[in-house]
Amino acid sequence: MSQLSAWDHPEPLALDTAPLPEYGTGSLADLLPTLAAGMGVPGLTATIEELTAADRVCVLLIDGLGWEQLRAHSAEAPFLTSLLGTSRGGTGRPLTAGYPATTATSLASVGTGLPPGAHGLPGYTVRNPATGELMNQLRWQPYTDPRPWQPYPTVFQLAHEAGVHAAQVTSPAFEHTPLTKVALSGGRFHGRLSGEERMDLAAEQLAAGDRSLVYTYYSELDGAGHRYGVASDTWRGQLMYVDRLAQRLAEQLPPRAALYVTADHGMVDVPFDDEHRLDFDTDWELRAGVALLGGEGRARHVYAVPGAQNDVLTVWREVLGEQFWVASRDEAIAAGWFGPHIDERVYPRLGDVIAAAHDDVLIIASEREPKESALVGNHGSMTPAEQLVPLLEVRS
Repeated sequence: MSQLSAWDHPEPLALDTAPLPEYGTGSLADLLPTLAAGMGVPGLTATIEELTAADRVCVLLIDGLGWEQLRAHSAEAPFLTSLLGTSRGGTGRPLTAGYPATTATSLASVGTGLPPGAHGLPGYTVRNPATGELMNQLRWQPYTDPRPWQPYPTVFQLAHEAGVHAAQVTSPAFEHTPLTKVALSGGRFHGRLSGEERMDLAAEQLAAGDRSLVYTYYSELDGAGHRYGVASDTWRGQLMYVDRLAQRLAEQLPPRAALYVTADHGMVDVPFDDEHRLDFDTDWELRAGVALLGGEGRARHVYAVPGAQNDVLTVWREVLGEQFWVASRDEAIAAGWFGPHIDERVYPRLGDVIAAAHDDVLIIASEREPKESALVGNHGSMTPAEQLVPLLEVRS
């Protein structure tokens, strides 16, 4: 058998092998429209056909609780594990997060009921076409006016206007953030510090209306995964705590209520070596022709200098094509990565080249992104470990 020469390149991953999110039938963007439509909120459609309507609905979103991670840690989460068969209306199937599988994108999908190509938060960091700068959409830095950036009403706003009691119960720190404004506002915001306080108040808010839509959130599981990994003692301890919180809320449901436990993404631990962490800041091939590097390690938006788009695409495919799905902007749009259509204002926010990890690898940037480059647990791409999230159900 002849060996590959230095000029031979293995075939890159075919784009049609990327497992697409189930936009329109079973993604996070379909959840709240389905639940609100079941309460009679006009203008919304129930697209997750397996779900049964309820008058009072609470969504508990646990940041970073992927479907595969939960199934792998049944001993730490006996209550949640007991509900696996209820997921997605008793089918025992998960939802998909949407691409990229990252918090800002997923929370916007949940709150607006729209896929990323419409709501316009298509990554951790993306280029602001008005300024040419990278914008961090989780921290909203540099600041830009939230409403033109995401002009659609949230499902909570639509529900409130239709007479549904809508409420969010989460950390007080999130009350006035731009991300909350564009993704999760509508009705009343209630800030509570401890997880126990949030669960108790969420149950009270469910009972506060004949029709209620309540959202509550817990973030520390995700933080433990990022810092220590999803196999760490710290992460498992957080999962045990999350399990008790979910049970605490489930035991307080008022009549005619449904609780749905879901997440914004899963997570992958990536080893700390040069084979698994490819450093953009020290790799001249990857840097050539690149003006801005956006996204995050497993879901990159690459913005080329004018005229270099095709060259950058060619090089990134040659260097990364066995480990990443590497697409041009138009190829990613045509493949449906960001949803069935792309709003005109969103199109230039997407990278000229988009790279989504297939293997347990990262494109880090040790100088530009020192904190992100040091994370153990990572997410963003379309692999099952990142994309699949539970939709566990408890009804009173």
